[in-house]
Amino acid sequence: MQFSLFASEPLRVSELTTHLRRVVEADELLADVWVQGEISNASRYASGHFYFSLKDESASMRCVMWKGQVARLARLPQQGEQVNAHGHVSVYDVRGEVQLYVDRMEMLGAGALWQEFERLKTTLAKEGLFDEGRKRPLPRFPRKIGIVTSRSGAVIQDIRHILERRYPLPEVLLANTAVQGADAPPQIVAALAAIQQVPGLDVIIVARGGGSMEDLWAFNDERVARAIRACSVPVVCGVGHETDFTIADFCADLRAPTPTAAAQFCTPDQNELRANMLLFQQRLQRTMSENVTDARRRLIQDVNALHRASPQSQIEQRRQRLDDLVREATRHLTRRLETERAQLASATRHLNALNPLATLERGYAIVRKKDVVVTQASQVTRQDVIEIHVRDGEFTARVE
Repeated sequence: MQFSLFASEPLRVSELTTHLRRVVEADELLADVWVQGEISNASRYASGHFYFSLKDESASMRCVMWKGQVARLARLPQQGEQVNAHGHVSVYDVRGEVQLYVDRMEMLGAGALWQEFERLKTTLAKEGLFDEGRKRPLPRFPRKIGIVTSRSGAVIQDIRHILERRYPLPEVLLANTAVQGADAPPQIVAALAAIQQVPGLDVIIVARGGGSMEDLWAFNDERVARAIRACSVPVVCGVGHETDFTIADFCADLRAPTPTAAAQFCTPDQNELRANMLLFQQRLQRTMSENVTDARRRLIQDVNALHRASPQSQIEQRRQRLDDLVREATRHLTRRLETERAQLASATRHLNALNPLATLERGYAIVRKKDVVVTQASQVTRQDVIEIHVRDGEFTARVE
């Protein structure tokens, strides 16, 4: 084993990283520095802090931006964007990494585009191109749909697939145009002008798939924005992904998060229509059944009322009344006849009881003198001729 007379005591790792941090933080240049580079490995944690790397063609440095400084940014830089980052350099003891602690950031490249985007957005907003009052409702059942996009992209196929699945009735018309690059804005404007010449066009879909801000820049062109606002029919803008916003989105009558969503917004769902039609059919049948039942009830009531008011009904009523009167008169006469018959029988019995002839039947006789009934002996004298009536006849006699 060899020994060195000048060997120093070994440092612990934490001691070394602490020393490095003190050395770095003591450097005036590193305490206030601007660094230019490309964003990579970007990640924003749930805490709100933003971790990323700045790199160029030959080196890379870890960076961190605390939540408070991130809040002052207009937006977070995207992967691959060029930025100028200001801050101070230090060492993260735990990993022994040199890091740039960023407190300010300026966008370069795409950042310049973002500034132009904000400028144009502010200008057009002041002119009223984004006013909600100018937005037009979409037709509920479109018959002709115009699509402004590239013939060669997957977007047109995706839109057609959605339309065929949801609502295959409309006629779909394509206005082919470039959707990226310097030639795209005038082509989009020309496509919008051409598609509007189609008679009976109901709605226009302006669409493009996702991409970087540079890829979507044609839809941030002022000419395109004004052409969309000037369209004679409603325009649905489906450009990029859900997180992408363009000037065209604000000018359109409706912004869709994706091209396929634009197709969905423009058409009803045939499955829902069928379900609604079935529901309406059931309601109609129920309503018709109720109406028929009510009408039948009212008809019966009217027929009965008409029958009651008809002459025939009156004749029948009076005929029945006449029968009732006849029956009543017959009963009355019968009762009266019976009463009188009973009275007659009673009178007959009484008369018979007083009838002199009845006395003759018991062996008595009636004596008359010159048609005067003799009831006293003083009524006759000798030699008077009298008539004597007995039960079975009469004969004369002389009083002696």
